[in-house]
Amino acid sequence: MSEVRIDKWLWAARFFKTRSMAQQAVAGGKVHVNGHRVKPAHGLKIGDEVRVTKGPQQFELVVHGLSEKRGPAKVAETLYEETLESLERREKESEIRKMERLARPIPERRPDKKQRRVLRRMTGKD
Repeated sequence: MSEVRIDKWLWAARFFKTRSMAQQAVAGGKVHVNGHRVKPAHGLKIGDEVRVTKGPQQFELVVHGLSEKRGPAKVAETLYEETLESLERREKESEIRKMERLARPIPERRPDKKQRRVLRRMTGKD
């Protein structure tokens, strides 16, 4: 096997739970191969560089193996290698998100009926 569809490979490498989700991501411009936006049927080869944007995270990968079938996670990890820059950037972004979450106060309990009315008036949804 010299080429595999990018949507099948993303599914087999466990970046997306279903093939249709992988197809939508590729069609939506969330996946780039060698710096170019591609279609779901694009052929992926060993050595290609893939950039996948999934939510707030961005993965930069180098393809080391091809597969059309989804297997165990340990096998999926052997299909690619994430670049060091990508790993460092994702770790920094993760730390920033953790700090932001800690900075937001968490209420001790849910608002009661009176507090909900006040909140609705403040947001203009009343």
